[in-house]
Amino acid sequence: VQLQASGGGLVQPGGSLRLSCVASGRTFRDNAMGWFRQAPGKEREFVAAINWTGGSTRYADSVKGRFTISRDNAKNTMYLQMNSLKPEDTAVYYCAVRLGSTYTYTSRYEYPYWGQGTQVTVSS
Repeated sequence: VQLQASGGGLVQPGGSLRLSCVASGRTFRDNAMGWFRQAPGKEREFVAAINWTGGSTRYADSVKGRFTISRDNAKNTMYLQMNSLKPEDTAVYYCAVRLGSTYTYTSRYEYPYWGQGTQVTVSS
């Protein structure tokens, strides 16, 4: 499985960005996908996860109400809509996938496949 994340950039506080993650390679069916982020000097942390149907989602408390995870299986693509961005959201954002499961895992150790990351910087 190969994952390609994109959509990062520089945005002012209060602004919005939409990240995309395109999957290719092995079957995209029956999997769980997630977004994680890593700020300089910090551990990689969970942001959001979504199951195959999109009917189950989970969010970190720090992004609830501001971020929305979604997916389009016809396009093999997952999205992260980020609104009301704060400076503390600044990080490299990574997408990840776990095949053969539809549970929305929050631990990074449950995801064997990762994209390369896209930088999000929130600053005035």
